[in-house]
Amino acid sequence: MAHVQITLLAGRTTEQKRRAVKRLTQALHEELNVNPERLTITFIEVPGDNYARNGTLISDRSSA
Repeated sequence: MAHVQITLLAGRTTEQKRRAVKRLTQALHEELNVNPERLTITFIEVPGDNYARNGTLISDRSSA
């Protein structure tokens, strides 16, 4: 069993996430021999005001 957790800023579409999980599943199967039926993937979507880099909230960077 394998689990991948992806944390990213909120805003991706369902279709983008659908394509990503398909490609990730294929890559993990091919490169690490992960059984696709035993793989789980979760997206943790974080709003810009809950995510910071270099001492600045991402939401503040966008408005600057």
